Amino acid sequence: MERLRDTKGTGEMSALTRTIVWSWKRDSTINCLVISPALELMGRQAVNEFLRGNMEKQYRLFLIEALGGKRPGLGEKGPVPLSSSRSVVLSRVQPSIEVLDTFRTPVAGFQDYTVVIIDATAFENGGVLTVDIQVGRASPLGSFDLFDGNSEFPAEGTSDGALAHAWGIQPGGTGKIIYRFDKGQIFRLRATGGWVGEAGSMNAFRARISVQ
Repeated sequence: MERLRDTKGTGEMSALTRTIVWSWKRDSTINCLVISPALELMGRQAVNEFLRGNMEKQYRLFLIEALGGKRPGLGEKGPVPLSSSRSVVLSRVQPSIEVLDTFRTPVAGFQDYTVVIIDATAFENGGVLTVDIQVGRASPLGSFDLFDGNSEFPAEGTSDGALAHAWGIQPGGTGKIIYRFDKGQIFRLRATGGWVGEAGSMNAFRARISVQ
């Protein structure tokens, strides 16, 4: 799955492909996914799980539950807004947003970062920034760092000054970043693949970013 590309040949995953990669059950050869027009995952089921009993009846029930908003196979009550941008703005009206994107493992010592800008300036008196991360089921591990909004990232070597981090998240695994700030500010969430694995391989990640 990490080798998927869009049809334009740009070397980047399309929005639909990112949703599929993030949603895929790594231990299942064939998956049944229900995806909304807004590219929100509504239901997920490994096909081999339909083979236990009346397959037609189970499949029909799966579709009914997915279209009815019950999100079968996801273990979630309901989604928060999903941003297709790498820049999110949080406010007291909308204190939580999800981002779905990809990251890539380094190639020959050069870093390839995915950076999400987090605007939390609406929280004048500060708060607690939480980033709940879920990594897709492709092979690369994910490493995430939270930086101040003015930080710059060199293409070679490592960057100092991270405010918090979650490193080495396994495929299909989860991680969390928590950072308390005293006044409203802008942050940068940086995502990249681990050094172990095929150079340049890709995986998807989902980040629920919120302030309390």
